Amino acid sequence: MTDAQMGLSIVTQVIMLFAIAIYRMGVLQRTGIVSAAQAAIAIAASLFLRR
Repeated sequence: MTDAQMGLSIVTQVIMLFAIAIYRMGVLQRTGIVSAAQAAIAIAASLFLRR
């Protein structure tokens, strides 16, 4: 696993945890979490598989 792939796997988890934290604070709606998670996973998967 390259450094870039390791970074992608860490950043994807951080984005999802941040979205959950914002949801628990009441700032983000459930659809926002779902769309943020889908976007983060899709981007990470495409970049991870492209390398």
